Parts: sequence; C-alpha cells; structure tokens
Amino acid sequence: MAAVPDLVLRDIHQPPAPDWWPPAPGWWWLAGVLVCLGIALLGWRLLRAWRRRYWIRLFDGEVDTATGTPAKIAAMSGLLRRASRRRDPAADRLAGDDWLTFLDTGQPGLPFTTGIGRELHDGPFRRDADAIDVRALQSVARVRFVALMTGDR
Repeated sequence: MAAVPDLVLRDIHQPPAPDWWPPAPGWWWLAGVLVCLGIALLGWRLLRAWRRRYWIRLFDGEVDTATGTPAKIAAMSGLLRRASRRRDPAADRLAGDDWLTFLDTGQPGLPFTTGIGRELHDGPFRRDADAIDVRALQSVARVRFVALMTGDR
C-alpha cells in the first residue's frame, strides 16, 4: 500500500466581523424617526412660545390703549373675564371674592385675594384709583391671563 501523505488539517475560519458603517436599514429607520420626533418637539415648543408672546402683546396692547387708571383696571378685568371662559364657561359671571378666588386657582401666593390683584375687585370704582400701582397689577394680571389662554394652571 502506498503511503498516505500527511494531510494538514486546518481549523474552521470565521468570516470577518461586519463593518459598523453603513448601518443596517433598521438603524436608518430609527434615526429618521428620532429626527422627526425632534423636529416635531422643536416645532411644538416654538409654537407655544409664539402663542405666549402673542397673548402677552394682546394683553399689554389692550391695557396700554386705555386712558386713566380706572380704565386700565377695567380693561384688565375684562380681558381676564373673557379668558376665564376657556377654563369655565360660567366663570365670567362670578363676582366679588368668588371671582378673585377663581383667579387665584393654581397661582402661588394668592395674588388676587391677598395681594395687588385685589384691586380688580373695586379698583375701577375707587376715588383714589390713581394711587394703585397699575404696573404691578398689570404684571400679575398678565401672568394669569396668559395662563388661562394657554391652558396652563
């Protein structure tokens, strides 16, 4: 019998690992979804900021066109009453302390029942209405107006 030459046996070779680039199609889909979600979130935040600035400009414009302290306070009260209908359709018919308590709902520090916002109650009808700090009242009322119009608490 003839001698069998020595066979050199070699181990099984693994194929090389796949490259990391280009990624598999699933990663492209995931990246696309994340980019779309990011764009949607950015657009939503920009729209909210634009609406907030719009309501601030509307409030300040209405108050600034009123002449005299009683008229400015009446304008603030009217704007707040119109905005309150978004939260509760019957809220614009509230009077006195009930109205001020409604305005304080969700506000820290109770600015309407115990603070400067109390001037909305009888400010337009007082003889010494010019002694009221209209700018402080306007800033408190503006915050509440924007919160009512945007649906914030």
